[in-house]
Amino acid sequence: MLSYRHSFHAGNHADLLKHLVLLALVRKLGEKDKPFTCLDSHAGAGTYDLQSANALMNAEYESGIARLWRQPVKSSLLQDYLHCVEALNPDGELHYYPGSPAVARWALRERDRLLLLDLQQEEVDLLRAHMRGDARIAIHQRDAFEGLLALTPPDPRRGLVLIDPSYEQKADYQRVVDCVHKLHRRWPVGILAVWYPLLGEARDRSEWLKKALQQERLDALSCIELTVSPQAPEFGMHGSGMLLVNTPWQLERVLEDALNEVLPRLGTDVHFSIETLSESE
Repeated sequence: MLSYRHSFHAGNHADLLKHLVLLALVRKLGEKDKPFTCLDSHAGAGTYDLQSANALMNAEYESGIARLWRQPVKSSLLQDYLHCVEALNPDGELHYYPGSPAVARWALRERDRLLLLDLQQEEVDLLRAHMRGDARIAIHQRDAFEGLLALTPPDPRRGLVLIDPSYEQKADYQRVVDCVHKLHRRWPVGILAVWYPLLGEARDRSEWLKKALQQERLDALSCIELTVSPQAPEFGMHGSGMLLVNTPWQLERVLEDALNEVLPRLGTDVHFSIETLSESE
């Protein structure tokens, strides 16, 4: 949906989950010497000013990154995540928050590549400004679902793709399923990471999405969800999830350690789950 702006939601609990999973995946790929490619389907602006009018409208970051900021953590994944945020805030004040492109770039090595897609002109202009001067990065202004198929399999062939539309259009759920099906056929070794919201009962399609992807018989399909409040009947996002195809070995353990440490900092009614939906063939 062309009206969507992630700057209203930057740094919230959904970003926290999405970026922890993304960083965990990039770290896993980096354990081997061979280079890899990371693709981001809806890259957005890349970096967000938490003191902007958009961010302050609902101040969603206060229920996310602000709960962890400048707090001691034991999980190495959480430590890296906070170092990534700290790199944008060298004065120690929480002013800027990294979007998915900045999180991935922070963890890239010299020979790795980052391919970023977004359709909105304003977002692409900001993204180009934030990513300027980095030869590892290519920015494509095009439809995400069409662009992902055109750019895969990438070179280097090892890698991952993050698929995270706004889901403002109901059709996005089916487009995600169709895209994952085609991507997995074109790029069977690629890690596919799909973000989705957990919404009010009248609008929630998370169970439909999980079942639809299960029916695709994808390799090593897993699901991670984080909820921060009970589900409401009609409105609101009470949590979010990530569906992973080709889930790396022992990734769940890394995420479990981090999320167990996150939970008490986000509130009293916060829960997470990690579920294996299909095994590797």
